[in-house]
Amino acid sequence: MSARKPVVVIAGASKGIGLAVASILLKQLDATVVALSRTISPELRDLASDDLLTIQCDVSNEAELTNAIKHGRDKFKYIDGLVLSAGALEPLCRIGDDTPLSSWKDHFEVNFFSLVTAVRATLPALRNSELGGRIVFVSSGAAVKGTAGWGPYNASKAAMNSLCRTLAEEEPDVTSIALRPGTVDTAMQQAIRDLGGKHMTQSDHQKFIRLHTDKILLRPEIPGHVIAALVLRAPKALSGQFVNWDDECCEDFRSEK
Repeated sequence: MSARKPVVVIAGASKGIGLAVASILLKQLDATVVALSRTISPELRDLASDDLLTIQCDVSNEAELTNAIKHGRDKFKYIDGLVLSAGALEPLCRIGDDTPLSSWKDHFEVNFFSLVTAVRATLPALRNSELGGRIVFVSSGAAVKGTAGWGPYNASKAAMNSLCRTLAEEEPDVTSIALRPGTVDTAMQQAIRDLGGKHMTQSDHQKFIRLHTDKILLRPEIPGHVIAALVLRAPKALSGQFVNWDDECCEDFRSEK
């Protein structure tokens, strides 16, 4: 067995779930991280170490993202895992309203096409990883729902899951998993509470407000432990699947400390 540290690329690493995964990999699981983010948060800067390469990168820009991943591989020589955590919620809109189609396209540039770019850029290294190449797509329950006012988000997460399933069929040497992280206390939840009332049904909007008021939202570290463990040692039996962070198949990964 190789004694070297695994190298994991994280897209969307400056806050929320991505930041939690980066911290867990670095501090608890002895991994090396290439952290990609449009902005570099103070919290991400605080993780600075020889095992962290932080690159400011717009994931919707194909050249920027491809070059950032190449830079990470050039520095650390390997890529063994990929966590696709970057994502956007907006525009919140109804399908039949006057939201420009260009806004839907911009959303898909972040939530879907950036995934294709990242996968293409990492696949050569993942295929050849002696540690076993793995990809974790940070998905959502929206992938299998039709929440009113979330048209772009629902569709992009469904497309993400489809990409994961197809990748599992096409790349048997790479383990690809889409994971629903639960309802997590992130900036996206704040946006739902602040902006959702104009587009969502009243009952749906109030449900999200109550989750916050009643302190039911998960801390990012809770699904973060599962994602970090999966990207290092998920079994091939999970490849192509859409799993919840608290499913029985993830029980062993929740126990990471």
